[in-house]
Amino acid sequence: MDHHRTRASIDLFWLPLGAGAGGLCVRGSGRVYEALAALRQHRQRVDLYHSALLVHLDGHDHAVEMAPVWAGSGGDRGVEAEGAVGLPSLGRWRVFRYEIRCWRDGTIPDAATAVDGPRRVSTSRGRARRVLDLVPAVPTPTWGRDELRTGEMWNSNSLTSWLLTCSGHDMLAIRPPAGGRAPGWAAGLTAARAHPRQQSQP
Repeated sequence: MDHHRTRASIDLFWLPLGAGAGGLCVRGSGRVYEALAALRQHRQRVDLYHSALLVHLDGHDHAVEMAPVWAGSGGDRGVEAEGAVGLPSLGRWRVFRYEIRCWRDGTIPDAATAVDGPRRVSTSRGRARRVLDLVPAVPTPTWGRDELRTGEMWNSNSLTSWLLTCSGHDMLAIRPPAGGRAPGWAAGLTAARAHPRQQSQP
């Protein structure tokens, strides 16, 4: 990524499911999930992706993503919030919690696996600032469940789509890589429509 010619940018990373923390376990469970979903919906199986953002503003990169708490490498990762994984009652244990990060000068650990590299969705300073300001306000329902009644489970893709929607991006122009899908994306879109800080101006 070359940020030298712009003071602000937002890059979206589409990461193959299981490329980062969780590895083989995440890939295996994801394949089972997609096989069952494809069977139920009478369609072919496709690749699954999760997503993360890198927001560049005033000389600093801010890595914005959802990740397991146990996968944290220690130190200040810019953790803004945490939520339970699987069941609300399981959240008392660290292994069953996720964290939402807005990590100044941080990195996205599996960025090198992003399909087609990072995709720039904005060079607007206002939108970059809004994304960062919105991170502490992101809902934190239980990962993998539909507690917000959006019709889809909440996960890392929900975080990304919620932030981009509330910061005024054209979501019709943002899609997963061809031949793939991003479970949870629609949950973020639906939840964002009710948020009072949703913006539409550039």
